[in-house]
Order: sequence, then C-alpha cells, then structure tokens
Amino acid sequence: MSFDPFTIDLPVREIIPQVQQELITNNTLIVHAPPGAGKSTLLPLALLDQPFLKGKKILMLEPRRLATKSIAQRMSELIGEKVGQKIGYRIRFESQVSENTRLEVLTEGILTRMLHSDNALEDVGLVIFDEFHERNIHADVAMALCREAQQLLRPDLRIMVMSATLDMPQLSTLLNAPVISSEGKMFPVDIHYSGDIDPWLMPEMVAKNVIDASKKDSGDILVFLPGQGEIKKTEAILRKQLKDFSIHPLYGQLSPTAQYQAIMPNKSGKRKVVLSTSIAETSLTIEGITIVIDSGYGRTSKFDPKSGLSRLETIRIAKDSADQRAGRAGRLQPGTCYRLWSKATHGNLADFRTPEILEADLAFLVLDMLEWGIKDIRELTWLTPPPSGTLAQAFDILNQLNAIENGKITPHGKKIHAIPAHPRIAHMLVIAENEDKISLATDIAGLLEERDPLAPDTGVDINLRIEALRRARKEGLSVKGLNKIEKIASNYRRLFKADVDNSMVDSYETGSLIALAYPERIAYARPGNNAQFQLANGKIAMIGHKDDLAHDPWLAISHIDARDGMGKVFLASPLNPKDLAPFVKEKRKVLWDSKKGGLIASLDLSIGSIVLRSTPIKDLSEDDLMEALSHALHQEGNKLLDFSDKVMELQARMQSIRKWRPTEKWPDWSTEAIISNHKSILGPYLAEVRKPEDFKKLDLVSILYHSLSFEQQNLFNDLVPQKIEVPSGSHIKIEYSAHGEAPVLAVRLQEVFGWLETPKVNDKQINLRLHLLSPGFKPVQVTEDLRSFWNNTYFEVKKELKRRYPKHSWPENPLEASAVRGVKKK
Repeated sequence: MSFDPFTIDLPVREIIPQVQQELITNNTLIVHAPPGAGKSTLLPLALLDQPFLKGKKILMLEPRRLATKSIAQRMSELIGEKVGQKIGYRIRFESQVSENTRLEVLTEGILTRMLHSDNALEDVGLVIFDEFHERNIHADVAMALCREAQQLLRPDLRIMVMSATLDMPQLSTLLNAPVISSEGKMFPVDIHYSGDIDPWLMPEMVAKNVIDASKKDSGDILVFLPGQGEIKKTEAILRKQLKDFSIHPLYGQLSPTAQYQAIMPNKSGKRKVVLSTSIAETSLTIEGITIVIDSGYGRTSKFDPKSGLSRLETIRIAKDSADQRAGRAGRLQPGTCYRLWSKATHGNLADFRTPEILEADLAFLVLDMLEWGIKDIRELTWLTPPPSGTLAQAFDILNQLNAIENGKITPHGKKIHAIPAHPRIAHMLVIAENEDKISLATDIAGLLEERDPLAPDTGVDINLRIEALRRARKEGLSVKGLNKIEKIASNYRRLFKADVDNSMVDSYETGSLIALAYPERIAYARPGNNAQFQLANGKIAMIGHKDDLAHDPWLAISHIDARDGMGKVFLASPLNPKDLAPFVKEKRKVLWDSKKGGLIASLDLSIGSIVLRSTPIKDLSEDDLMEALSHALHQEGNKLLDFSDKVMELQARMQSIRKWRPTEKWPDWSTEAIISNHKSILGPYLAEVRKPEDFKKLDLVSILYHSLSFEQQNLFNDLVPQKIEVPSGSHIKIEYSAHGEAPVLAVRLQEVFGWLETPKVNDKQINLRLHLLSPGFKPVQVTEDLRSFWNNTYFEVKKELKRRYPKHSWPENPLEASAVRGVKKK
C-alpha cells in the first residue's frame, strides 16, 4: 500500500518539500515546529523513500518509552500496517522490529548501544532526534557520537534535529545546519493564574481546580502532575467527585491498553479527564482536550549521591515546558489553561529546562566514550559540555570498579558496558554470574534501581526487602512497590538466563554483592557503642541505635545521604570480613596532619580510608618527605610558617622594589608566592622538618635575604634601607608598604631640625612620607615636603606645643638649629 503524506492535513505538510530538498544538499538539518504540527509522524514517513537514503533505514530517537511506542503505532496505522513491519520500535528490554523494518523509533539510550556495535551505522541513512529540547543526557551523548561518526566515517549520514522550543540559533551555529520552521496551527489559549499551591496538598488542590474547571468550561481536561503517586491520589478524589466523567491516568508504567484509553476519545461520549506526567507535553496527541490544568511541577533525573545512581526529583518546570503544556489546550479549538502558580512565580521560572548532562551521574557516559575510543571527552560536539568535576568523579568510580585503567577501558569494562545498566549494577551482575550468585544479584539490582518498597521505620537492612520480594513472588502476590522491582529483576534474569530464587537470603552474600557495586561505601564500626561507621571513602555515617544493624562490625551500604557531616544510612547489609580480601590494598602513606603531630609515614593495609594495619616507615625518601611537606604548606602554610613582624617588614621592602622597578628581576616575596614557590625558596631547609614547631623554627628573614646574590643584597639595602640616619644622629626605621605606597618615617620633630629637603629612597626617586611627632610621640604633621613645613606650618605647631613641652627645643630658625634627641641642654 503506497502512502501519500500530502493527503494528511497536518501543518508540517507545508514544509515537506523544503525538508526533502535540504536533506539532498545538507547532511544536517534542524526542524522547528510546535506541538501538534505532525513532525513526529508525518515528516519521518515523508522521508522514508527519499533517494538520498539509498535504501537505508531511518532511526528516530524519542526521549520517552510511551511516546516511542505510540508514535510507532500511529505511523503504522497511517500506512495501513502492523507495528514491527515497515515501522518498528525498540526500548529497554522490549522491541518490535523485523528484517522488513525501514523506520525504527528508539529511546535514546538504545542508539548509543547500536553505535558501539556498528560505529559507522552502515545500514542507516538518517538519524532523527525528536523533541531534542528536552535535553536528555542520552540524546546529548547520541548526538555527540553521531556527529563523530558523520565527521570521521560517514559524511553521507544525515542528522535531523526536531524541536518545539529549543534555542535554534545556538544549535544552528553549533551544528552548522540550516533551520526550517513550521508555523503549525494553534488556536488561542486563555491563561489563568490561580496562585501558588502547597506541594504537600497537591492532589487535593489539583482535584479542586479540575472540579471548578469542569463546571466553567466545556471539553476534555488534561492535567499535568509530577508523577505516578500524585496521579493516583488525584484520581481517587476525582472518581468520587466527578462520577459522570471518564477519569484516565497516563504515565510510562501503564499497560498499553490503559495508555490507549487515555489517548483516545471515550466510546460512550463521556467527558474525559486525563491525569498525566510530562509525557503528554509534546509527542503524544490526546483527542478532545480543550482545558489544561498545570500543577507547575515535573520530575527530572538527577544524580542522587545517596544511592550513587540517578533518581527522579520533583522540581518546578521551566517556562518552555509551561508553554508546551498550555499549548495542548489549543490543538483543536480555542482553549483554557489554568496554571496553579502566581504571575510572580512565573516570572521567576527558568526560560529553558536544565540540560540533564549538568546534573546527572556521568559514569555511563565516560564508559561509552572510552569504549568508542574517545580520549578527550570534552572535545566532542556538545551543545552543553559535561562538567569537569562530574567527569572526574565518574573516572574515579570506574577506576574503583576495575572498568578502566590508566584512562583506558579494560576487558572487564567492556563486559559491563554491554549490559543495559548503570556501571555499578553491571559490575555487580558480571561478578555475581562468575560466583554463581546471579539470582540474588538480579533481585538486588531491582531494589537498587527502584524506590524502597518498605516503610522508613522498617530498618535499614536491605535483606528485609529481598525477603519481601521473594515472599510475594513465591505466593504470587501483587504488592505495591514490589511489582516494578520484580519486573526489573526478571528482565535481568532473562538477560543472564538465570533462574528464579525464592529461598532464604544469606545476608553476607547480599553484603558482598553490594560491596561490589559500592566499594567506597564499605563501612567499619567506629570504637564505642555509638552506631557510627567509618566508610572507605573517608566519611562517617550513623544508624539509629535501635536498628538491627547498628552494632554489626562491618556493613556494605547502598543508600546514604550526601551531607558533609555525619551521614545517615538508609539501606545496608552486613558484611563478612572474610569477603573483604579483594578490597584490601597495601598503601604507602606519607602525609602531614598538624592535629596528629605533623608528619605521618606508614605502610598501611587498608580498604580505602579504613586502616586495618599500620607499620611506621623509618627510612623515608627525600621525594616522599617533600611531597608531604609541600602538601602541608599548600594547605596551611600561613599557619605553619612564622610570618613575624620582621618577615613582613622584609616582604614589604621587596614588594616595594618590585612595584617601583618593574623592569628589574626582583623575586616575589608575597606570602602567596613564598608558599607557592616553597620548593625553590625553602627546599634546602625542610630536610629536618617533622613537627609543626619545626616549621616555626625556620628563620624566614635569613632564608629570604640569603636567597639573594651578594650584589642583590647590597643593592637591596641601598634602594630600600631598613633605617635612615636623621640629623640628631638617631637611626629611625622606615615603614614600607607591600603595595608600594610612599614609605613612612615616623620621627620626633626636634630630631630633624636642619633637614632642608625631604629624604628619599629607591635611588632618590621616592619621597619618604614624614610623620612628624611631638616630644610625646604624638603625630603633629604628615608631609612629603619638609621645606614647605618649615616655612609655613612649623610656627603654628611651635605656638601650640611650646606651652605643653617647655623643656624641649623650639628655635626661631629650625633650618639652622641643631637637632636634638631629648630636652634641650642647659
């Protein structure tokens, strides 16, 4: 059956010829079209038989599983076929494709795996990135890899990016691609702001707004809520209050039948309320919607330090999401959108959603890139480059899992990369298969990837969860919270061809497997009966004193909060010390700890920061010593070294020279520079340093001064003398500034009688700033022009001070008078 896309009345039909033409001459194209324009269904079908494909496939990436299946179904209906024939789909653990499939709709993570098995995508002619504005990390990774393949291996590979709200100029510049826009066909939507709702009362407040809207407006209602929990609570309220309505939840875990009922009009003609997550923002078309009620919240995947995996987190949506949600009310006719927040709140929303790559765990991304053969990850084509700190953390995790070594993927890393799971989970599964513990490992994997199915007061022992899962499975029970865990576990069992195991759980076996996934969270009970544990990563955590695991000597912890102080354990298992042998390493430790007395040098048997045995090192190499002392000085050099007043005076003299004579090569003696360059300045004097007081004994004045050559020392003393002789014969100290300001000479007025000109330093280029003092050492005048003082100000000072200090010299002609140190002689 031939298919003519121009017979379908969708707005995107108008740009089909332009898209076809651009893809003949360009290998990359951006299509900008609003929701409902038909870009996800009609446009891919219109490209299916284009000559530039040369008979090769089209792959279209979708950010959501439900949209993937729904779009494949819709396109198959349009061409009069079943899914799996010309149009197919692939999602995690499920696919419907055949040898006749020409267009595959995929979730984004599937494409990265396809690229690893065929990095040139030889049988693919076009990759379409749909809803790219959602900025999922898998989409960013897939884009980077496709661009790499296109630039190095397949210049004929076409890439088409489709989006509704993305910043098109930025993307167009990055990809060097033209942009084609479809105006779409949107009806006006009347926006109402109801004021901010209480997130804790969201189901009740959303239900009230739905009921109110059902009375004021006609048509079906689409409600946006963050997730499944809020949807079910709201559904329960509405079923009691709106008995004449057909109420339908819509989220990713629903059966295909329930999803289909939510999307299609009610067969009995009842008005419909669809309670949906953000999956209904774009790709899905829901018939009959004229009213949108938006809670203003959504769920996004963020790296969760508590579990070491990415978790869904409830957040405020961005303005682009709000606009897309409102637009669903104007697909078929003018509509209404009720936003359950205030105008002021709306003004403070982010313009665009945060790219997931900025907030996600990047362990799988790093493993992907290394398997691909890419060494410098940040040099790829990224719309948003991955943060360097998160990349470093990912490298550290993969090193601990033996997935990489010296920046290269290991054979073990290749094995865990082949498993569709986080590297932690995959590592545990691979080892468990070798040790004949795979059935237990699959149950643990399901529990780690999903929320805790038991109440918080159950206790932290993860074995209680495994027992509950196995009991429900054995008795054929459907238990809320356990069903999703079992579905994941069963998928892993199928992958590893493992049998179901419903026997009693060996908690030590559980602990040994969790330690594989979280080696940095192996924990040892601290001394004392306080339920506190030292973790291998150096942190400390505690369990409630009444918990069954509070007094176990060793634990493997899977879930812990991320606070900086005392952490709290949420899920853990006991560990048998005999199972810890693979984690024990011998380390040569040379470090500085001021609180523990200074230099510590030992040969330790340890699991991370947990020291099992320590033997002092007596014969310490010079390199080890310098490394430890250098680290100490970088960390706390200000406290360790004695920056006395004399040192600071010497520093100020040198820094003044550097300011006044910038073309000459004088050393930098600022405190920061001394600490930074301590090896060259202090190196020879550190050989005997072992304790903090040894640092204090270092004579910095002598060390710094003698670091100058003999000629430099003489010139230094000439340019910035420490003292200057005044007419009275006294040698007065000059106060220099580290910023090169005029040096200060504080001297009693009687000691400079006869001094006609202002004294100078720096080869007579810089005036001293004279602080002239009374006989009682109180300042009476500040001047850099001594002659002017004698001529204009001296007589006023004399009149004021002569009565107070009559025994001191107050000559009529100070220019010819003799300078004196104290009172005038009889």
